[in-house]
Amino acid sequence: MPAALAFGHALAEAARADVVVVATPTAELVPVADALLRAGCRAPLAWLCKGFINTPGGLPALAHQALAPRWPAPVGVLSGPTFAEEVARGLPAAAAVAATDAAFTAALAELVRGDRFRVYESDDLPGVEAAGALKNVLAIAAGASDALGFGHNARAALITRGLAESGRLAEALGGQRATSMGLAGLGDLVLTCTGDLSRNRRVGMALAEGRALDAILAGLGHVAEGVFAATAARTLAVHHRVELPICDAVYRVLYERVPVRDAVGELMRREPGRADAR
Repeated sequence: MPAALAFGHALAEAARADVVVVATPTAELVPVADALLRAGCRAPLAWLCKGFINTPGGLPALAHQALAPRWPAPVGVLSGPTFAEEVARGLPAAAAVAATDAAFTAALAELVRGDRFRVYESDDLPGVEAAGALKNVLAIAAGASDALGFGHNARAALITRGLAESGRLAEALGGQRATSMGLAGLGDLVLTCTGDLSRNRRVGMALAEGRALDAILAGLGHVAEGVFAATAARTLAVHHRVELPICDAVYRVLYERVPVRDAVGELMRREPGRADAR
């Protein structure tokens, strides 16, 4: 860590910060934000997690939908193809930032930008967050496909059609389809579906090997955001009448115990649309 970086355990220290960045699993984001508020924090807030927020009695929400109404300053997200281990080693990477306020978007980009960390500004906060959340679900499908030996052709098709699902859901949630083609969309999707450091990909591989979900998660040692995101995506797809066949197949494998090969077979038997259909 840089020598200028100080460590502490008191949330009250965050009350003196100019910007607060939260790096927790998505499920802990709102509780941590509430604790920061109680500690007196009023600075702009950003987060690094990618997923959906569970809202009791309501639809799953993107993080900014849950936090912006309760936070007294602008909020935003840093997202993109960034395995933390490689970033920590100083390897080249690039990401996107988006926020509820254009000035905070620019300030956050400037804050985290470095010689080996390129940052692009986006004005599409819903699109950036939706792409980041859905790619975790698609990575589970990619891991299962690889573990079953379906090959590079199948993985490429899965990524491409998954990208179409990401764009459809992003648009339904108020985002732009074009964002799915950027770092937060295509970039992160390719990384998570192909990189061995991907936790969600490892979950898919283990499912294809016949292991039980509880045992997989217990042995993972980290949170696999795609497991809950699959439920959230299904709920949102039904509500917004958006077709997400790959995500739905992942949900059925995770929660209805449909064998992976059967789920793949059902996907392959679907009536195909136009090749250029989004």
